[in-house]
Amino acid sequence: MKFITLAQSLGQLEAIASRNQMTEVLADLFSRVTYQEIDWVCYLVLGRLKPKFSGVEFNLAEKMMVRVLSRAIGQSEAESLKLFKQTGDLGEVILKLKTSNSKLKIRKSLEIKDVYNSLLKIAEEAGEGSVERKLNKMAVLLSQLDPLSAKYVVRIPVKKLRLGFSDMTILDALSWMQTGDKSLRPELERAYSVSADIGRIARVFKQQGLNGLKQIQVEVGIPIRPALSERLPNAAKIVEKLECFAVEPKYDGLRVELHLDKTRKVELSEGLFKQQSSFIQIYSRNLDNITHMFPEVVLAVEQLPVKQAIFDGEAIGVHPQTGKLLSFQETIQRRRKHNIKQMLSQVPIKVFIYDLLYLNGRAVFKQPFSQRRQLLEKILTKRQNGLVLTEQTKVNNVKQLRYLLDKYLQQGLEGIMCKKLDEPYQAGGRNFNWVKFKKNTEGKLVDTLDCVVMGYYPGKGKRVGFGIGAFLVGVSDAETIKTVAKIGTGLTDDQWREMKKRCQQIRAPKCPNSYIVNKNLYPDFWCQPKIVVEIMADEITKSPIHTAGLALRFPRLVRFRDDKDIDQITTLKELKKLHQLQTSMLS
Repeated sequence: MKFITLAQSLGQLEAIASRNQMTEVLADLFSRVTYQEIDWVCYLVLGRLKPKFSGVEFNLAEKMMVRVLSRAIGQSEAESLKLFKQTGDLGEVILKLKTSNSKLKIRKSLEIKDVYNSLLKIAEEAGEGSVERKLNKMAVLLSQLDPLSAKYVVRIPVKKLRLGFSDMTILDALSWMQTGDKSLRPELERAYSVSADIGRIARVFKQQGLNGLKQIQVEVGIPIRPALSERLPNAAKIVEKLECFAVEPKYDGLRVELHLDKTRKVELSEGLFKQQSSFIQIYSRNLDNITHMFPEVVLAVEQLPVKQAIFDGEAIGVHPQTGKLLSFQETIQRRRKHNIKQMLSQVPIKVFIYDLLYLNGRAVFKQPFSQRRQLLEKILTKRQNGLVLTEQTKVNNVKQLRYLLDKYLQQGLEGIMCKKLDEPYQAGGRNFNWVKFKKNTEGKLVDTLDCVVMGYYPGKGKRVGFGIGAFLVGVSDAETIKTVAKIGTGLTDDQWREMKKRCQQIRAPKCPNSYIVNKNLYPDFWCQPKIVVEIMADEITKSPIHTAGLALRFPRLVRFRDDKDIDQITTLKELKKLHQLQTSMLS
């Protein structure tokens, strides 16, 4: 397929607000590409070149891309920067310039594979002088593209494709491609949950259909989507629902998935020396590859007495002198690309492992939890340099459950996890196999919410200096975002400054297509759906103004959730359940 054909579909998608229409456009696009192209197309429409876990990044800022644009067009950098400041969109700038200049007319359209391979080579440039080589090669590529194609290609390196959908929409579109409806979504999602590479899923489905999907299995090196927990209002309801179950402490750290394969060797460079090491990868809850951030965890995993394994657990910072577990905000300092050696001593990491998904060539996630736990106990017989088997107690009564909750709260933890002993690991799913139970403080919700920042309002009075006085947040409903709160209090001065800084980096020129907002709540400045925040409130109330139909009373910011992305925010369905839990507690 010619890249211009893909660009035309991207243009349609950008102009559409309806999720079903987006699905139909994508389905039509997928039906026209070959199975050899469909994985590239899936990555490109998401603004990527590879799955998130691959770690392939351009590392080019917008200011650098302005230089690229100038070289591609043959225009001064100052003029390009002026146009960029006016529009805030590199894509619109290059579209306008290429369209208005007849000398830049392109006579030959490139194939998708040509553009994709060029972008991949640019992203993989490394070593001394790599930035300049990236800029030059990107300029050459843009000079070879028609205006519409250039508009979308220039957005990809800066992660601003702005189409407003996720991997889940692609799964819907793949089903639609074959059946004209979303009936195959469950089968597609099952495969994606155990092998979270959307391009691979699309290629197998395009080439082999449902039979191919059924053959997809867990592999070391491809993340499994994490299991999620439900909520219940009190200890009595938990015992009634789960009967006999396991209780584990709930840690407030970074969810990690550890992959080990000692039968695969990789070459590591350490100064002038190179050495062989086992294949070890660490993935975050949102499928990012964070292996390089935790070198001490890699060394600990290497020592485990197994050939192959995939573990689920929580990474938490530890005070280097006292051994006390650190807060989430202190732990997340380790999630950085630079100064890792310095942070190793300041915030050492301990990983609490609580599940086993794969062992020595065999997927075990479908086995009952009690059996997976027994396997874990054989592997983690003692503390392996920072890898710790999570404590577990079997419970079947309310008194014992309340005792354990109080015990772990007194230790400074945020609550407990209650897990059915006879159930499999529900990859990518949220159900009552796992139930989280936190401290229920009077005047607060059963749990916090993870919301996305949709836009912000200018500051007044003291906050004029911050440039922000309130921000609008929402929850997801299918592929749309609906509002639940306008938050203007409860932040420290530092938090206001941080919020403004983050919002400014992801400003959107108009309301994103996925947002459903009452016009009375339109913010002065829109943001792309990138910033996830944890919000506490006193209660959930019905609302005629907020498009979720529910609103948060006295909402306040708990923290930024840099470990989560848009796919992991609270859903409207969950919000309604929380509202029901709140009602049942009061009745």
